[in-house]
Amino acid sequence: MAVTGWIVVDDNYCKGCGLCIEACPQEVLEFDNSRLTPKGYHPAKMIEETCTGCGICAVVCPDAAITVYREKPERKPRR
Repeated sequence: MAVTGWIVVDDNYCKGCGLCIEACPQEVLEFDNSRLTPKGYHPAKMIEETCTGCGICAVVCPDAAITVYREKPERKPRR
């Protein structure tokens, strides 16, 4: 099984620059046009559950607004 991941975008820091969206190799990010941050920007959001947790979005974010989480599937014990 593959590693799965997800992100959390801190609305207090995200300025809607879109660098994370452009850099995502899985293409699972887009702007959340349904809401605004306290500073008036549309933040990034995950749109698909195929995130691998690679962390590229967090690395390119100039404001450190993204936290990446990864979950490794449990392996079945060998018999």
